[in-house]
Amino acid sequence: MSRTLSDWLSYFEQLHPSAIEMGLERSRTVFQSLGLGRLAPRVVTVTGTNGKGSTCAFLAELLSEAGLRVGVYSSPHLLRYNERVVIEGCEVDDDTLCEAFSAVEAARGSVSLTYFEMGTLAAFWLFARARLDAVVLEVGLGGRLDAVNLVDADIALVTSIGLDHAEWLGNTRDSVAFEKAGIFRAERPAICGDLDPPAILSEQARKLGTPLLRRGVEFDLALDQDCWHWRGVSSNGTALTLQNLPLLPLPLENAALALQAFASLNLVWVPEQVIQALGRTRVAGRLDRRQVRVAGKNIHLLLDVGHNPHAASYLARRLKERPLAGRRLAAFGLLSDKDLEGVVAPLVDTFEQWAVAALPTPRSRQPSELADVLQRHGAHVTIRCDMAEALRWLVNLASEDDEIVVFGSFYSVAEAMIWLKGQTQEE
Repeated sequence: MSRTLSDWLSYFEQLHPSAIEMGLERSRTVFQSLGLGRLAPRVVTVTGTNGKGSTCAFLAELLSEAGLRVGVYSSPHLLRYNERVVIEGCEVDDDTLCEAFSAVEAARGSVSLTYFEMGTLAAFWLFARARLDAVVLEVGLGGRLDAVNLVDADIALVTSIGLDHAEWLGNTRDSVAFEKAGIFRAERPAICGDLDPPAILSEQARKLGTPLLRRGVEFDLALDQDCWHWRGVSSNGTALTLQNLPLLPLPLENAALALQAFASLNLVWVPEQVIQALGRTRVAGRLDRRQVRVAGKNIHLLLDVGHNPHAASYLARRLKERPLAGRRLAAFGLLSDKDLEGVVAPLVDTFEQWAVAALPTPRSRQPSELADVLQRHGAHVTIRCDMAEALRWLVNLASEDDEIVVFGSFYSVAEAMIWLKGQTQEE
């Protein structure tokens, strides 16, 4: 009997003795067995502590608007595994994914692969068969030893460099930067969106002969009250500018990085098309504002998957830029391997009430631990059994001038989206 998508995913969870095992040799063996090579005429890899998803989304829209057939691989997903593999703007369906998984399973023989490695190789197989014009690949963890790094990309992007996944990437920005520089290739451009990258990033680029374009040097953005401006360089070094761009719901830093990547690909530069593509870009769960009707009243929501100190500081800054007539209320859950103090500190004064909850995974931090830390910071906290109950409690508390912010994990946002789907009418 053939496996369903759910069957395959359950199988992958049991296949390898550890959920994460860094290294490329096992994946490379299967990559070669599958007969894979160049995935498309243009390939871009994207790594970074935060901002990878929106950068990939911006770049995919820019490439599509330019008339290219584009594939995007990203992780993790929010509600459906299919979100991870998108071809020409559409999530790959269950049957097609199952066909790819079957191909990888047949090719791997006795080689043991992790869940992520199986999925990455399946995405590569699908992209190669689709005969695409461009592929955008989001790195899962780090860069140097991530399965995505099997592919020699034309351009490598680094969105930001912060501390996360210390057990694999080290506990300094230098060690993180070294791992992320592992996606650089000799004589192929790399682009960094971090304004203050550790020196080791430039050192690795020099060693490889990788041209490195840096935000604040070769490209940058400037923000006005109701618009923003971008400057960068084309693939042949010609100066490019875009003035008076409309503000966007997603981070402008990531839009600026995607613009420089697009400009570096030697494609036709049509400002009107570029502006349309930026304005059309959306990513569920990233600074994702919604107005919904629940229990007879209008509720303002913000969903954000931020789950480390760098993301928390960014979220705090964005919220501060947008004052409210009412209060901000937080629905918060966090995984046990995340820096709780580092996530809470930038945001503790932002919210007048916190509702903390367990996440549906053994990796979840206990709500009592979240509450203890928040209370030590002077926050008002209630403990709820799960994210749905946290939202019910906050919706009951909220007025129509208030905003409920759901954050802390992909799991937090996914649980909120599932509950909202059954409870609300979006406006």
